[in-house]
Amino acid sequence: MKARLAWLLVPLATLWGCQDETAQGAANAAALSETPEYTDQYVLSPQVSDDRQLQEPGQKMRDAKGGLELLSANMEPQMVKIGDIGLTIHETKLLQYTPDYSLIDFYHSYTHDQEFELAKLFVEITNTSSEEVNFAPVALVETESGEVKTWEDDVYLESLNEGLKPGEVKSGNIGFIVEDGAQTLKLTTSKLFAADGELLAPAKTIQVKLD
Repeated sequence: MKARLAWLLVPLATLWGCQDETAQGAANAAALSETPEYTDQYVLSPQVSDDRQLQEPGQKMRDAKGGLELLSANMEPQMVKIGDIGLTIHETKLLQYTPDYSLIDFYHSYTHDQEFELAKLFVEITNTSSEEVNFAPVALVETESGEVKTWEDDVYLESLNEGLKPGEVKSGNIGFIVEDGAQTLKLTTSKLFAADGELLAPAKTIQVKLD
């Protein structure tokens, strides 16, 4: 996959185990929000718990992939145009995540912590042009403490960085483990390229503040 994504380098050089826990989980579930409509077609990640019902800071949930708590969020959509690409950031969240033990090996390539904070976005990208293009909605992200992550650090691996066919729409999650937390994220998209490598539009920077 890294070979297929080489163009990006151009712009950058267990479920609850007892009855008490089950009851607690049910209580948490009762307080959860409705799933947002923009996630209706979302296919669940095989390695990250489903956070779609976490809409208010303090909400918690647990599934077979682990436990999540929403620490802070920005649920106001942000829209930006990069050439003929329309990018919508529907939500940005900071989550405390404790992956299930079965996922420890996967996360060891990102961190050796057994729980960590995860900055994640739900994005939608639309190619409004009549040609195939290459574009990444988040090529680089920086926190207010100066911590920098690139597209290679994304834990969701949902192929949002691959080519877009004419008129194609993609949506899904992008997420990065952050060491020092995050209340402000500075996101930089990739540049927009045609399939033959021609530069079509420069990258754009978007700042998102979490409450």
